[in-house]
Amino acid sequence: MSLDNETGLDSPGIRVRPVSGLVAADYFAPGYFVWAVLIANLARIGYEEKTMYMAAYDWRLSFQNTEVRDQTLSRIKSNIELMVATNGGKKVVVIPHSMGVIYFLHFMKWVEAPAPMGGGGRSDWCAKHIKAVMNIGAPFLGVPKAVSGLFSIEAKDVAVARAFAPGVLDKDVFGLQTLQHMMRMTRTWDSTMSMIPKGGDTIWGGLDWSPEGYFNCSAKKLKNNDTNTADQNGKGGLGSTKRVNYGRIISFGKDVAEIHSSEIEMVDFRDAFKGSNLINATKCDVWTEYHEMGIEGVKAIADYKVYTAGSILDLLHYVAPKMMARGDAHFSYGIADNLDDPKYQHYKYWSNPLETKLPNAPDMEIYSMYGVGVPTERAYVYKLTPPSECYIPFQIDTSAEGGSEDSCLKGGVFSVDGDETVPVLSSGFMCAKGWRGKTRFNPSGIHTYIREYNHAPPANLLEGRGTQSGAHVDIMGNFALIEDIIRVAAGATGEDLGGDRVYSDIFKWSENINLQL
Repeated sequence: MSLDNETGLDSPGIRVRPVSGLVAADYFAPGYFVWAVLIANLARIGYEEKTMYMAAYDWRLSFQNTEVRDQTLSRIKSNIELMVATNGGKKVVVIPHSMGVIYFLHFMKWVEAPAPMGGGGRSDWCAKHIKAVMNIGAPFLGVPKAVSGLFSIEAKDVAVARAFAPGVLDKDVFGLQTLQHMMRMTRTWDSTMSMIPKGGDTIWGGLDWSPEGYFNCSAKKLKNNDTNTADQNGKGGLGSTKRVNYGRIISFGKDVAEIHSSEIEMVDFRDAFKGSNLINATKCDVWTEYHEMGIEGVKAIADYKVYTAGSILDLLHYVAPKMMARGDAHFSYGIADNLDDPKYQHYKYWSNPLETKLPNAPDMEIYSMYGVGVPTERAYVYKLTPPSECYIPFQIDTSAEGGSEDSCLKGGVFSVDGDETVPVLSSGFMCAKGWRGKTRFNPSGIHTYIREYNHAPPANLLEGRGTQSGAHVDIMGNFALIEDIIRVAAGATGEDLGGDRVYSDIFKWSENINLQL
């Protein structure tokens, strides 16, 4: 599954390709549905293979490289044109999920851009062919989870597993070096860099503030269909007793995560010397870029103490230079000052909603549909691991607990509202504010709608993964979400659905973000 670490394309002599057709992603494994429930329900209102198209793509590649290697973007364009032409000119409803959301954002720019970089469809292609884009679990602005994955090949679940069974994943037990192999592999997948948080401190917060402000992770689970809004002080059902510095995406030590920034002594790491590696790496089955950093490089990272969305990019450039060199050619994470600048015609900007314009398609609709009410990773407390053979020097500190005073910190992970993978801020901000009405990011005034689904776990084992789940993948079986999609696929508009349906504080949090529109 690894790609070439220099090109981001096939490794020599190895060729892995996505399956095509509806079976490509109906089930992940027998009994574990992905798109199957939605496909079956669309079939009940008359859809079939000639009116449904599964746009399978190699999710390891950078978005533009799916076209270079497989012509995937051209195939999507041709299939949409064919469906419109053979169905009386009726426009398509596009339903992307997760990374597919920003992949399709890239497609909408590619399809209208001139060849050879783009698809040559001209500036009215989207207006002519797309009725609505119904984004599910959209990581529009990236996910903090991607940072921990790239930095230490961890997320909350891996950190918990490490705490239960120290050493099993790391090194000598069984001699597997599992995490090292995972890091080596995933750092060849350029697509992972599409998930790095976008918008820097303006969107995600700085050392002493974050848009979410207060949040109570220990609030009781809401009953089905209950709405949930905070009071004027931000201390309602999702209000908290203690302010959380969510802007500090990585902190080395719980104390660093909590004290005021004026009390933190940060030693710049950017020009730190890499070398003097005292660790014997001869017994390593797999090479990672940490083998080249040495003790001084590792110490420099920890001495900087705390990283926000603005400094995360420098951190990743330092610890994974080969990966980020490829990533810089395909992705960007800033905020455009002037969207008419010719540089934004380059494909590296097309999947960042803060550096690109939506198409000129005033009759098109864009939905952001996502779960809420599930604690979702937002920031991390890290520690250095003791030097050893083949080690990954950084690790989430699972001993960092907030207790009753700070219920949002558990096992070294600060949580916020979301769908377990994508925070509400990333899924909701663009449709709540960035694209709402006519803005510089949405000059034609495409109507945007937020449809939130309040998470309710399965009532019993017979319910399987639940019919009211808001979790990132299980939401694909959420009855309310399926009903919304079926109604739009049958001709309804966002107004027919009732406009926005919001349980979180996304509108309030969006107002805390000072972004020129």
